[in-house]
Amino acid sequence: MDLNAFRPGRVIAMLGAAVLLLAAPHARAQDSVPSPAPSPCRMVGDVPSAIGVPQFIRIDPAAAARMAEIGLDRAGIFARMAETAIPETMGCWAMPAGNFDSQLISVGMAQWNFGTGSLQPVLQRWRDGFGSGGEFKRTLKALAPTYGKLLFSKDCRAIPVRDKCRAAILAAEDASGQLNPVIAAELTAIFESDAMLQIQTDTYIALLDAVRLDLLRVFPAGPMTLRKVRWAIDTRVQQGFLPGDEDVARLRAKLAAMSEAERWPRLRAIIAWYKALAETIDQDGVSRDHQWNVQRWSCIDAGVIDAEQYELLSLTFLRSRTAIGNSGRWQALTFERRAKIILGIGSVSGKRDGDCPVQPSAS
Repeated sequence: MDLNAFRPGRVIAMLGAAVLLLAAPHARAQDSVPSPAPSPCRMVGDVPSAIGVPQFIRIDPAAAARMAEIGLDRAGIFARMAETAIPETMGCWAMPAGNFDSQLISVGMAQWNFGTGSLQPVLQRWRDGFGSGGEFKRTLKALAPTYGKLLFSKDCRAIPVRDKCRAAILAAEDASGQLNPVIAAELTAIFESDAMLQIQTDTYIALLDAVRLDLLRVFPAGPMTLRKVRWAIDTRVQQGFLPGDEDVARLRAKLAAMSEAERWPRLRAIIAWYKALAETIDQDGVSRDHQWNVQRWSCIDAGVIDAEQYELLSLTFLRSRTAIGNSGRWQALTFERRAKIILGIGSVSGKRDGDCPVQPSAS
């Protein structure tokens, strides 16, 4: 699944989509602090909170065995799914958004979208899961009576979508790219359905399989720490792939040759890059975060950052500066999301975690 054009600023549009689901007048949200997910919202998890009885989602035993290679059991898989969903959909299974970022429609816990071609296979798998054409038509009519035929038309399932599909979907959005309440509600109904929860889980596990191979490639000597797994998942979801072997080898050679005296100044230079980038005119999703992040990251003593954190921050800088969605509009946000994972300190979409380490007082 190539999500290289998929930008990590999705939560900005999610707030607008939440308003749409409540059928209230809407406006595009910019750099908004995420509020609790709207009700009703089926939350990502093994047993979604909106369901009165446990929902069993199947995980193929062979896939489960592969996930164990990177330290993920069933609970760990759903924990990673929930973590991915928090910045993408405020933790919901659906939370559709429109064309504000040139992806036409994005929906689902990992925000699969028409623009990159990642949504079409998800829709096709759901359609193929019905026993007969009649069952699919009845279900679609019940969940999406107005836009269902359009969403599952050949024009919309094509990669890339055809002009007829694009024009019809854009007609269901306002000038700022927000979906109208009807199509937003129908997409939510489809993506919160039991069958689609299984499809989303299967698709996410396929992503984790790619992450597993990425980790074995980039870190052949191990160990497979949870920090590396979380970092790799975030990179895959946002940009589609981890750095290539040539880039990794070049970076590691430079890190190995770097003197101890250079260690902290080099890292401060990356933070300065993030600060300068975040303050430019065409970086979105970071206005509530970057000043707090720069202050907290700058107060961390170099001695408390271990070798794994230092390398991951360097790899994050390498990959974030090549984020191409909307001509680099989300590079700063891409960096801050992964830096927060690596350091355990950071603010993303207004949600702050961690703080400057407490310095021992002089006695």
